Amino acid sequence: MNDHGEKQTAFEICVVVPRTTVKKEDKKCDCVEVLVKELKNVGFIVDRALGLTDEFIKLAAPLQTLGKAAAELQMKKLTYIGMDLQFEWEEVKAFVRQPDGSLFSWCERFECYHHLLYGIVNKSKVDAMLKWDSKEYLWEVGESLMLRLESAGIVKQVFPLHVEIKRKELLGSWVLNWRNFTNQPIDDMYSYFGLKIAIYFAFLRMYTRWMLFPAVYGVIIHLVDFGSLQFLVLPVFFISIILWAVLFFQFWKRKNSALLARWQIHYSASAGQGCKFLGMEWSSLQSPLELVKNLGIDKVKEKEAYQRHEWFGYLMRFRNNAIIILSIICLQLPFELAYAHLYEVMDSDVMKFGLTAAYLVLIQYFTKIGGKISMKLIQYENNENTEYQADSLVYKVFGLYFMQSYIGVFYHALLHRNFKTLRQVLIQRLIVYQILENVLENSLPYLKYSYKKYRAVRNKKKRENQPSNVKIQFNSKVEKEYLKPSYSASIGEELEDGLFDDFLQLTLQFGMIMMFACAFPLAFAFAAVNSFTELRTDALKLLTMLKRPVPRAAATIGAWLNIFQFLIVMSICTNSALLVCLYDKEGKWKIEPGLAAILILEHILLLIKFGLSRFLPEEPAWVRANRVKNATQAQGMYSKQLLKSISGKGKTFGLNKTM
Repeated sequence: MNDHGEKQTAFEICVVVPRTTVKKEDKKCDCVEVLVKELKNVGFIVDRALGLTDEFIKLAAPLQTLGKAAAELQMKKLTYIGMDLQFEWEEVKAFVRQPDGSLFSWCERFECYHHLLYGIVNKSKVDAMLKWDSKEYLWEVGESLMLRLESAGIVKQVFPLHVEIKRKELLGSWVLNWRNFTNQPIDDMYSYFGLKIAIYFAFLRMYTRWMLFPAVYGVIIHLVDFGSLQFLVLPVFFISIILWAVLFFQFWKRKNSALLARWQIHYSASAGQGCKFLGMEWSSLQSPLELVKNLGIDKVKEKEAYQRHEWFGYLMRFRNNAIIILSIICLQLPFELAYAHLYEVMDSDVMKFGLTAAYLVLIQYFTKIGGKISMKLIQYENNENTEYQADSLVYKVFGLYFMQSYIGVFYHALLHRNFKTLRQVLIQRLIVYQILENVLENSLPYLKYSYKKYRAVRNKKKRENQPSNVKIQFNSKVEKEYLKPSYSASIGEELEDGLFDDFLQLTLQFGMIMMFACAFPLAFAFAAVNSFTELRTDALKLLTMLKRPVPRAAATIGAWLNIFQFLIVMSICTNSALLVCLYDKEGKWKIEPGLAAILILEHILLLIKFGLSRFLPEEPAWVRANRVKNATQAQGMYSKQLLKSISGKGKTFGLNKTM
């Protein structure tokens, strides 16, 4: 422990450079030696480790180094008076600590690391000449050293390191804790992985626990014969499931708000764009004097500029969404229907297998192209921040997956027009698809890691002309971490992290069991088992199979919440149509006799769905009270400082530094 109660610093960042042999007389200008010297001058604790073909520079930052970086970044942090103020190292005791006792969260520390690393510039008055492997590189005045070395290919990668002590603690309290299968150390996960991943696992835990009700309900319906009341069982089940889904997501919003309050994240769970004060972001607030000076600007021109910017953004989003929707309807829909029809008319199982294999290859290629096009399109949207941009991309890409996942089920249901065939298709999709997804999800990282190890050993032997039967072992743990794959989306790196795949699998499963609940109530039991499995496999994957993910500060599950809500509305419509078939004894999807009753039921459920969404508040009363209190304190403090600045009088609480 140090003077401020901070735990001993651990190596959290690694810089990878090629391994080379440098002569003593050349060390002064060697790129790597200059980099290490500059890192130490900044305040990093540096440790170097040699691998088979690369060198690994591990970095740790003492609390004082991080504090100075946070002050330079003008980072806003919560104080004990309930306000978020600009961090000052001299006033460190005034700022609230994290749940684990540390001053900075993992997301804040990573931001400080990034600032310190890429803030190393040539401060001399002349350009410097750097050498590496008999080549020379010019380091210009004011140029970032890291960017220069990255462009030259000398810095191969910068990635977060797993902290071995904390990782073992999480393995014991999270992955290997079998006493309470759904129990998770959410606070420890937030401290280690950051906000977004902790929010995902909190959602997955709550989803798994709530899934027990429909799972047990579905098993009872499947096993018990209700006799003369059998015709009422599925409508009652349908109504119960819709109410369950609506209540779950309303209570999840409350849980999300409570978690943010516990972790001292003081911005709205629905905003996703940072703390706002009087309609402005804290980071964009001007000093009171500047604010007063700007009161005299031409408000008409300012209003016109804002309106042009706003409506241009709406127009671009509308255009991009129209392009994606038309592409799905005109390109993907015929492709999906053609596959479903060919699969149905083929008699040979071998030909069906070949068709399915070709379909899977083509659809993955098509989806990746769609993802890249979507990424190009959203670059022209006026998104307020990276999270809005990521949400826009999620909506567009999910549309592609939605069509390819459900159109085949609808096709088979409409073609055969009976529950038996629909159940068979659902069983195939839920069991076979989920098993394959879990196998691939957990085996691919290991296969990628093994292949990288094989290549590293082969290159080492080739470079030193060693025979193939010589065994080479990895002595450095950091090299093993480097060879592990990153936590990224399978569709492409544009989606930033692997949570896209995890949420996509969850939403597709949710849509499958909800939209066809009346046809196969037992599907909820399969979904519950899969969710229990995901709790442990996702944790094991993050802690042992992948690099430590780069933290992201998203405070909610973002666009996925709206997608879940959309699937609930879709399930009301599809199950109402299925109930029409249920009352048709001949199985020919006749309009009579249940259409009128089903239409009334559909409208009632839609009304209940949106009514409950408004009736249940999205945040607990104590969270709302704290938020209002903090906002009132902030407004009062800011108003006093503004009045004193106008009158030219004194300063309050050192806010002249923060505004």
